[in-house]
Amino acid sequence: MLSRCLKVVFGLGLALSSAVMTVEAAPRLVPEGNRHAEQPPVPGASSRRTAGSNTTFERKYQRIVALLASDETLRDKIRKVARQYGIAPIHMVGALVGEHTYNVDAYDRLQAYYVKAVAYAGERFQFGFEGENVLTFVARSEFANCGDADGSYRLWSCRERVWDTSFRGRAVNGQRFPDDRFSAVFFQPFFAGQTFGLGQINPLTALKMTDRVARISGFKRVSADDPIGVYQAIMDPDQSLAYMAAIISNAIELYRRVANFDISGNPGLTATLYNVGDADLRAAVLASKSRNGKQAVPEENYYGWLVNDRLDELRALFPES
Repeated sequence: MLSRCLKVVFGLGLALSSAVMTVEAAPRLVPEGNRHAEQPPVPGASSRRTAGSNTTFERKYQRIVALLASDETLRDKIRKVARQYGIAPIHMVGALVGEHTYNVDAYDRLQAYYVKAVAYAGERFQFGFEGENVLTFVARSEFANCGDADGSYRLWSCRERVWDTSFRGRAVNGQRFPDDRFSAVFFQPFFAGQTFGLGQINPLTALKMTDRVARISGFKRVSADDPIGVYQAIMDPDQSLAYMAAIISNAIELYRRVANFDISGNPGLTATLYNVGDADLRAAVLASKSRNGKQAVPEENYYGWLVNDRLDELRALFPES
């Protein structure tokens, strides 16, 4: 559904990238709980990956919950970061549970994530496609309007939209470009579909969120011309938690400002947006439907459904919040 809406939404111009809409009514509160009575289908790739690892979703779920329950240091870090970004810890817990249930299996100890981060320090690579660095690529004339974007989120979101509308699956000046996501083509030098660290964050997502993380957490901004710096940021658990909180708080703000929905009380929805991305486009699609008189409310996917379904158990990890 989203792919069919991309060109329509992009036609609204940089106003969407800037997420500027004037909404007079108070945001509509989305209550907690699932809109779907049963869990939406889990993608086949996730099922195959889990079966190939000789495990189950339930075992993976129990493993990440066990890590959270047993590691007070990790819970303290989550509390601190959530407070900095103005969100409840349960939103970060939901994203962690979703990623480690349906994407990767959790390590038994937080320290293992720190050790894994160090392993990437010696890598040498660049972000690019067929020898062309991504920063050279986005200097093409098609991206000229993105230069007016304010901040890293709007800048890289604009570049991603230009990729979707002008390059993805097309031949441009005799060069054929893959029919795949911008992040998969330019930002995954090891293998496609790769996300990293405790928060399972994509390098492009880190580039989008770097201004917010630098402003709130004080971490050094990452840049596409320093790929190892990007990977170190998303692999290091402390920085990864900050990027997680930035992604979630940004999605909540976009849905409030653009779509006039307050999703801050529904961890399954914030987990869904953490999983699928494109919070700006999805909020704009909801807003467009509402303006046309259609009944449209945010809905959880399979990933967010699990979070809402297990909410009592997950909230027990942070009883004071």
